[in-house]
Amino acid sequence: MRYVFLLGGILGFTLAAGTAFWMGRAADRLLLDGAIGCLVGALLFRWLWNVMLAGLRETVVAKQRAAAAEAAKHKPEFSTMKS
Repeated sequence: MRYVFLLGGILGFTLAAGTAFWMGRAADRLLLDGAIGCLVGALLFRWLWNVMLAGLRETVVAKQRAAAAEAAKHKPEFSTMKS
């Protein structure tokens, strides 16, 4: 998760600082916008990563349950012989 957090921060900083530079802002304001963009981007990517992992977990659990149900359906029944 650390890499996703860092990637989101880098993208947020680059996007916000690039937009501020393109708008012609001063250097101090450019760095402030970049820092805020870094924080927002990192938190957004972290949230998206958690949502994606939760979806993957649900998918794996559903597949395991389906496989267990299919195996239980085809499980042969053994009868005990009574004398």
